[in-house]
Amino acid sequence: MKLYFSKGACSLATRITLNELGIGAEYESVDLKTKKTATGEDFLKINPKGAVPAILLDDKTVLTENAAILQYLADLKKADHLLPPVFDRQRYSIIEWLNFIATDLHKGCGVFFNPLIPDTLKNTLFRPLLVSKLKRVEDQLAKTAWIGGSHFTLPDAYLFVILRWLPYIQIDMVKDFPQSARYFETLKNRDSVMKSLKEEDLA
Repeated sequence: MKLYFSKGACSLATRITLNELGIGAEYESVDLKTKKTATGEDFLKINPKGAVPAILLDDKTVLTENAAILQYLADLKKADHLLPPVFDRQRYSIIEWLNFIATDLHKGCGVFFNPLIPDTLKNTLFRPLLVSKLKRVEDQLAKTAWIGGSHFTLPDAYLFVILRWLPYIQIDMVKDFPQSARYFETLKNRDSVMKSLKEEDLA
């Protein structure tokens, strides 16, 4: 198994999950501007979407999108503590959070890293939308220690990455989202997260 990643990108969530599960993998970085891998491969031939993460599985097929990859990894290891089994109601709550993070939070943050979008539009339109989504997270974390309930599950790995981006887009988590800030500090000290940050030289 090989993970194609970019330092600090959302592929960090996949790395955290691999480390959480103790799954050994190869890692190859991708330059998202040139679409070249560290070994000079054309990344678009690996993933035509041109985005990370992408995982090359042992059967030589490629799986993309964090929400899909994380579920695959948990099911591969039968890690019911990270993703409950099929027909367990909690499984679908976990998947619900995964999709919310991918579609609302990830995309909501992504616009701020796009230099083609004017700052006025970012601040008048996209910032209030993102803040409203972050309030949904804040409300949940006021009730539960982890985003999916009482313990660490798949969406926690993904949400850690999103919260890590907030200072880069001038959102003060400590001031505006104290529950999220508390949760983020807890995540930073988790073994799988610390290992992943060290591996990407982000610690």
